[in-house]
Amino acid sequence: MTYDYIIIGAGSAGCVLANRLSANSSNKVLLIEAGGKDKKLEIHIPGGYSKLHKSNVDWGGYWTEPQEHALGRKIYLPRGKVLGGCSSTNAMAYVRGDKHDYNDWAALGNKGWSYDEVLPYFKKSEHNEDIHNTYHGQNGELNVSFAKQFKTPFATAFVNACQEVGFAKNDDYNGENIEGAGFFQFNIKNGKRNSAAVVFLKPALSRSNLTVLTHTHTKKVIVKNGKAIGIEILTGKNATQEIFANKEVILSAGAFASPQLLMLSGIGDKEELNRFGIECMQHLPGVGKNLQDHLFFAVSALATVKEGQNHHIKPLNQVLDIANYLLFKKGALTIGPLEAVAFGSTSINPDRVDYQFQFTAAHVGGEYLTDVYNLKSFPVNEDGFTILPTLLRPKSRGYLTLRSNNPLDFPVIQPNFLSDEHDKKVMVEAAKKAIEVLQAQAFSPYRKQIICPPDFSSDEAILLHIQKIMETVYHPVGTCKMGNDEMAVVDEQLRVKGISNLRVVDASIMPTIVSGNTNAPVYMIAEKAADMILTT
Repeated sequence: MTYDYIIIGAGSAGCVLANRLSANSSNKVLLIEAGGKDKKLEIHIPGGYSKLHKSNVDWGGYWTEPQEHALGRKIYLPRGKVLGGCSSTNAMAYVRGDKHDYNDWAALGNKGWSYDEVLPYFKKSEHNEDIHNTYHGQNGELNVSFAKQFKTPFATAFVNACQEVGFAKNDDYNGENIEGAGFFQFNIKNGKRNSAAVVFLKPALSRSNLTVLTHTHTKKVIVKNGKAIGIEILTGKNATQEIFANKEVILSAGAFASPQLLMLSGIGDKEELNRFGIECMQHLPGVGKNLQDHLFFAVSALATVKEGQNHHIKPLNQVLDIANYLLFKKGALTIGPLEAVAFGSTSINPDRVDYQFQFTAAHVGGEYLTDVYNLKSFPVNEDGFTILPTLLRPKSRGYLTLRSNNPLDFPVIQPNFLSDEHDKKVMVEAAKKAIEVLQAQAFSPYRKQIICPPDFSSDEAILLHIQKIMETVYHPVGTCKMGNDEMAVVDEQLRVKGISNLRVVDASIMPTIVSGNTNAPVYMIAEKAADMILTT
């Protein structure tokens, strides 16, 4: 079989590329996905978010190596394995990051990636229901809106409490300025998840020039004389098939799978490849390096009233919620776990945001008190609320490498979380600010007691709490970074260095992580890449 373009990975980037490249009927496009179709009901119901990780639409096998600065814990790393990828399994928050993030990319020598230059690609995808200004689009496929069918008073209290302790009110963190507190913008439409598969892929499936293969695992990219000419896929035990590309092979498999696939194809550090008996086609020592991710942890309280989401866990309430959702598209199931957000800066980086508060109208501290602290637990259906302080611009860097030359084996992932003292200091200061927010007057009608962390009497106690319970925010980036230095993997056109007809288009190309949730930037990257590919 031969196609013009082969796209590996039907996640956020892959679905955009499949749509844009196949819009020209003369392009024959193949999209390959290791997972299946997005049939799981909980994908499309925003309130079904908690049922997606460690399910049949999640890879399930990505774990970090033991983290020295997280008390030796291995940390789970969910990744979507389904049409839509992580856009089918994430919390649906639409966050572009700080404009300075993209100016940083351009300052590193990546021509065309400044904020002013990437803004049109954010707008191209977007249909914003609620905000009409120069920063937003109304003609794109991707719906962006505030939650309308369900809002808790806890979320309003959070925004007011943030203002009490010094945050500005910000009704559009995706607009002129990111700093301040407001309500999340979501990829939700009419009470349903607006994933990449729903928005970009399914409308294109009727095109005769687009083929989608699901449950198909790619073994390697076929490289001949410095040129990507196709791919090899697994078709059964010890059976493979070659598929060829006339124009390009495009890796959109994400920050873990894209570098792994490059290495399996002989593209990476020569010494590492030799360890696994892989012939080196191109020595690129940066493949798998520069791994970055956001981290967060719980600062939570119990509530005095049943106005949050915990009490919806009770069986009878679940039945009522399902009926309310199915009949009227209203109620708690119309939103995911998040409601409100704030972006702030610590004294360590006073001129630029370095932490994010993600707010959920549920207490998530009880399980930690039991499992981690061995203290009294609180009923999971007792209402509460939680701030999740998030490290936005970590200085710690990690890496990913092969575990074997078997494409079905998960790679070795070593993020080195909190290995840089800067990151610890930012997280501790952000935690103290979150506690201050929970103690503000705006929460007085709702706050029963702060339960997590159980001890915040000192910086040392707070840091220990962070080390015990911190998780990633599922935003891995950087492992095929864009740039001009010796550790860069792709150029500013996202072409793999030294190999023609091969690009990487996903979060792995970010030289530095953006200051916020990463899904919206991946849409932008794919839109810009599609333009570059089609004009080559």
